[in-house]
Order: sequence, then C-alpha cells, then structure tokens
Amino acid sequence: MPVGTRFIGSYEHALDAKGRVILPAKLRSHFVDGAFLSPHLDDCVALWTQEAFDEEAAARLASSEVDARARNDVRTWASQVSEVAVDNQGRMPIPPGLRAHARIEQDVLIVGMINRIELWSPRVWAAR
Repeated sequence: MPVGTRFIGSYEHALDAKGRVILPAKLRSHFVDGAFLSPHLDDCVALWTQEAFDEEAAARLASSEVDARARNDVRTWASQVSEVAVDNQGRMPIPPGLRAHARIEQDVLIVGMINRIELWSPRVWAAR
C-alpha cells in the first residue's frame, strides 16, 4: 500500500444479480495493481491491495512455522483467498463461498479498516 494510504469510512451498497458489489469511486484507484478477498475475523471478508495482501500473507506464513495447527490455519485461509478484478464500472465479484462466510445476502456494508477494507452483512455488523 503506498505510504499514506489508509482506508476509513463506511459505505452501503448492494450486490447485483451476478454477486458483484460496486466499490466507491474514492476506493477503486487503490486496486489497479490487484485485489484480494479473504475470509477475515468476526465474519467479514477482507479486501486487500496487492501490497497489504503480501504483508498479511508473509505474517501468516511466518506464524505457520511454529506448529502444525498454525500451518493448517494458514492452509485453510489461503485456500479461501480469491484474486479479483475491479472492472471499468467499479464492480467487483464476491465469490459465493466468501459471501457465505460473511453471511452477505444482498446488502453489503463496506468499512475502512486502516490497512484493508472489510465487507460486512449489515445484519452481522449491527450485531457485533
């Protein structure tokens, strides 16, 4: 992530018929070099820039050298990561497995979380 890039704020959007969400225009430019979606803590989906994803993956991989359980946690996480593209209209697909993980049905709450964006079901967000 370029120095000074921080994700803050929240935005409400809805999935289209193909399971895509429109990223707010002010966020799109951060994902021209790549975008990664992964399951994340508290039943949300994390959206990572290429650089932030590389940092997260390196940290997880380093922790996996400790024991078999940590390695299996990293295997599970990595097997669910999806590299996605944001199209010219700002739409980004959310794979069905990740939508199920976050219990996203139609509405999507897009939340800045400093080094990443989190995608939430509004219902799950409200219940935190």
